[in-house]
Amino acid sequence: MTDNNTLSGRVAVVTGATSGIGAATARRLASAGASVALLGRREDRLKGLADEIGTAAVPVAVDITDQDAVYAAAATIRSALGPVDLVVANAGVMLAAPFESAQTIEWDQMIGTNLNGLLYTARAFVDDLLATAADGKAADLVLVGSVGGHQVFPNYAVYTATKAAVAHLTRGCGQTSARAAYGSRTSSRASSAPSSAPGCSTAPSARCSPGCFRPCRRCPRRTSRTRSPTPPPPPRA
Repeated sequence: MTDNNTLSGRVAVVTGATSGIGAATARRLASAGASVALLGRREDRLKGLADEIGTAAVPVAVDITDQDAVYAAAATIRSALGPVDLVVANAGVMLAAPFESAQTIEWDQMIGTNLNGLLYTARAFVDDLLATAADGKAADLVLVGSVGGHQVFPNYAVYTATKAAVAHLTRGCGQTSARAAYGSRTSSRASSAPSSAPGCSTAPSARCSPGCFRPCRRCPRRTSRTRSPTPPPPPRA
């Protein structure tokens, strides 16, 4: 894969790289010249993506909800590629259910992946990022969020709560890293699928529900005439 060399010499980590946004991000980073560590739970998919990308990619199967496993993966990546200077914490789970009838095991799954997994990932590589920035080089921590971090959708109370936490974490990490390293950059990016349609995503970790308002192939009951509902006007004082 070739595009340009704007990221030549950089070492990137992408979590949730087995499909969807994570896989696309990994491809793009590699095409720009970066070496990319592909993190995810499904080893076969990671190896398939690594074969597609070529020698610039290293697949590392890991459950990011397991802190020790994430730290072990970080050590493996450093041995294979060297210090990391770009982290895209993308892995996430989006499960819809009414709050009053939702299974708490699904809450644990979303909190464990969307928040704890992101924390473990950021912590595992933060020393690399700060050291790189202190040397005057580019260092980036990208925490993939969602418009759900700023807007609540029907049947997504816990999911949007985890993404609101990501938004606050981004700001907090940015303040800390800016003081510590004078130039390390922390940013949050809203993933496109939940931004336009909560519940619509090609990623297996997303589950469509009655809270989904956008027509898509996974929702044959939707039609091209379906529109997102217009919010009611605010009440008068």
